[in-house]
Amino acid sequence: MAAPMTLPLSDTLARNAARAERGDTLFVLGGKLLLLLLLAIAVLMPLLAIFWRGFSAQDGQGGGWVAARELVTSDNFHWLVGNSLKVSLSVAAIVVPLAYLFAYALQRTLIPGKRVWRGLSLLPLMAPSMLPGIALVYLFGNQGLLRGLIADNIYGFWGIVLGEVIYTFPHALMILLSALSLADARLFDAASSMGAGPFKAFRSITWPGTRQAVFAAFCLVFTLTITDFGVPVVVGGDYQVLALEAYKAVVGQQQFGRGALIGMVLLLPALFSFGVDAWLRRQHGDAMSGRAQVFKPVPSRLRDGCYLAIVLLICAALLLVFGMAVYSSLVKFWPYNLSLSLNHYQFNDTAGGGWLAYRNSVTMALCTALIGSAVIFTGAYLMEKTHTQKRLNLVLRMLSFIPMAVPGLVLGLGYVFFFNLPGNPLHVFYGTMALLVVCTIAHYLTTAQMTATTALRQLDGEFEAAALSLKAPLYRHYWRVTVPICLPALLDIVRYLFVSAMTTVSAAIFLYSPDTILAAVAVLNMDDAGNVGGAAAMSTLILLTSIGVSLLLAWASRGVLRRSQAWRQGAPAQ
Repeated sequence: MAAPMTLPLSDTLARNAARAERGDTLFVLGGKLLLLLLLAIAVLMPLLAIFWRGFSAQDGQGGGWVAARELVTSDNFHWLVGNSLKVSLSVAAIVVPLAYLFAYALQRTLIPGKRVWRGLSLLPLMAPSMLPGIALVYLFGNQGLLRGLIADNIYGFWGIVLGEVIYTFPHALMILLSALSLADARLFDAASSMGAGPFKAFRSITWPGTRQAVFAAFCLVFTLTITDFGVPVVVGGDYQVLALEAYKAVVGQQQFGRGALIGMVLLLPALFSFGVDAWLRRQHGDAMSGRAQVFKPVPSRLRDGCYLAIVLLICAALLLVFGMAVYSSLVKFWPYNLSLSLNHYQFNDTAGGGWLAYRNSVTMALCTALIGSAVIFTGAYLMEKTHTQKRLNLVLRMLSFIPMAVPGLVLGLGYVFFFNLPGNPLHVFYGTMALLVVCTIAHYLTTAQMTATTALRQLDGEFEAAALSLKAPLYRHYWRVTVPICLPALLDIVRYLFVSAMTTVSAAIFLYSPDTILAAVAVLNMDDAGNVGGAAAMSTLILLTSIGVSLLLAWASRGVLRRSQAWRQGAPAQ
């Protein structure tokens, strides 16, 4: 009786194993090929379209090498390059030391209220880049609240520098916070036992361990500044820069060839910074060994008092700027009638996009966060946790890192040139919400994928090995085991993509239609139309939405994280 029952059972197991193998093949190979197609369409083809448009000698294109030579040899181009370099270097020289001091205060001192100061320092991430410029107009403009404190008006070089300093500060801070969080207490104990003072310990231990991060922060701030046109549009005045010239060439003058050539020029500093930073990372090696001990700062009243003063000054400046933006959005008629009113929030009565723009931004941000996080995290899992198709994995990694070196302005131009081709079957997506979502995901893909990859690399490969030995489908293991374990990183990606989509303007400025206009673009349009109060109101709405959704997501996910991460707490003592 045993033999007849064994054969059907073995057949059933064999069929289940074959079904699981087919499912894994579809999940792994199909997922990688689909990701390759998406990256080719969303990243590679738009960049190739820029080069084709810029160097094509056909009528209506870039004009070929002749037009490129005329552009780079013109006095106007030299003036624009000089202005851009002067602004970008000045901003980086101001931001990086301030961000380093701020990060050092949070990581290496015992100042009170660290969570509050860190939260305030991230405010510029929650608003479009135009908001600091708008606030500076209300503070130091011709009719500004603090106009008497400066000899000249805010429009020009110093206006752009101050606005970009505020906009780029948290980007540099996050890099330096990560670098300063890595410290081996044994090195400081050894330095102290040898009689080294705080300054000598900093020079011989802290600085060598963080100088690569300082350079990375400098490159990031430089690239963000030289490719941003939001602040120059608001407070630039007659001081023109390359990014603003590219924006005007495409939007204002319909000179797409000139815009493509300037876009390629803007791509050079980003590529250079990315290449040098990648080389330094390989040279630097690991910052901490596996036996490192966590560094805990010792109390020092003088040190903590000095750093607390620095942190308070920086946070006060940020609160002044963003508080002024919120206040100006509530003033009825600046500066003649300072009574509070919600008139500027009646967007349907003014030009620029109205409430439709705000609803579109929320819709796009939700779609970007949900779809983007699923695609990016799944793609990172397939590249990190499957060891087949190694060449395909290498190609996917290379394509995934390209957006880090491509400014949003350049990527947006590439989308115009590729998706707006009449012969392109994907032309039907031009001007749609779907294309805005794809462009935004592609723009912020690299940072989100690095977050996912970091979390996935912390998981032991035995998880997948156990699933294979038990003949469990890999896709089921991914959904039931990997996703719950990596839920904190996944939620960070969702939050990052939502906030980035709400505040983005550089890539989306060329891709919207009247029906898909976004809130950040509406800020730009209202400022151009002279409705600065309406622009401040829309910027405030974006800021409050980003903060509110971030807090709501953190609160709602607390219980989910407590359940999914309970395994980290260990077994209770018996």
